Amino acid sequence: MITYPNCKINLGLHVVERRPDGYHNLESIFLPIGLCDELEIEPASEFSFTQEGIELDNAPLDNLCVKAYHLLKELYPDQVGPVAMRLKKNIPFGAGLGGGSSDAAFVLRMVSELFRLPVSTEELEALAARIGADCAFFIKNQPAYATGIGNQLESLQLDLSDYQLVLLKPSDYVSTREAYSGIHPHAGKADLREAVMRPIGEWKELIENHFEESVFPLHPRIQKYKEMLYASGALYASMSGSGSSVFGLFAKDAPIPDFEDLVYAGPVK
Repeated sequence: MITYPNCKINLGLHVVERRPDGYHNLESIFLPIGLCDELEIEPASEFSFTQEGIELDNAPLDNLCVKAYHLLKELYPDQVGPVAMRLKKNIPFGAGLGGGSSDAAFVLRMVSELFRLPVSTEELEALAARIGADCAFFIKNQPAYATGIGNQLESLQLDLSDYQLVLLKPSDYVSTREAYSGIHPHAGKADLREAVMRPIGEWKELIENHFEESVFPLHPRIQKYKEMLYASGALYASMSGSGSSVFGLFAKDAPIPDFEDLVYAGPVK
C-alpha cells in the first residue's frame, strides 16, 4: 500500500493570545497543497521503519510515523500486526508546511484501513491531535479554518483552481522557540474566513502572518523571497506557518521564473 502524504500552507496566521498552559491561541486557514512525500506500508513478520530522500534531523525511530503506528498498536493490540514502513521525504522540514504531521496522519489512516480497525474519521482526528497540533487537519485533508492551538477545525469551501502555487524554501532554519520569542499576541486585521472570500488582489492588505513580524528581522532572506515573489507577479505572497518557507499565488497562465530554492510549482492541490 503506497500513498502520498501532502503538506499544507497557512493562508494567514494570527497569534491572538497566550494561554494559561503556555501555548498560544491561533487563527489560520490550512490549505492542502500538491507537494508530497511517499509512504509505503506492508504487513511484515516484524516492525521496521526506513526513511530516504531529504535527510531529517531526528533518529528514524523518533519519527512521527512510528509514533502514529505504535499509538494504534497500543489501542488495538490484537488487531494491529507488524508492518514494514518506508518513508521517502520530499517535503522540507522546519518549513511551516506540516510535513511530519501529514506523514503521521496518513499512517493512522493507512494502518486503520490495512487492519480494518473499527475507528471513525472523528476518532482518527482525535488520535491525530494527540500526536501534533496540526496533525488532525490531514485526516480529512481539506481546507479548514483552524483555531485553538491549530487543533480546532472548521471546514471551509475555498476554490483556488484558477491559480498556481510557487513555494520557496531558503536554507534558513527557524525554530518554534525563535519564532515565538518576538511575538506580541494581537487580533488580526480581518476575519480570515471572510478575507479569503474577497478578490485575491485584496488579500495583501487583509491576510497577514503575525510570525513575519518576529522572523523577518532575524532572517532577512525570508523577507527578500517574499518581496521577490511579489516582484515576479504573485497576486499574494506570505511566509507559511512560523517559517521558513514562503509561497506565492500566481495566475494560472502566468510564467514562473526559475526561482532559487524552488521546491514546488503547480496547482494548489
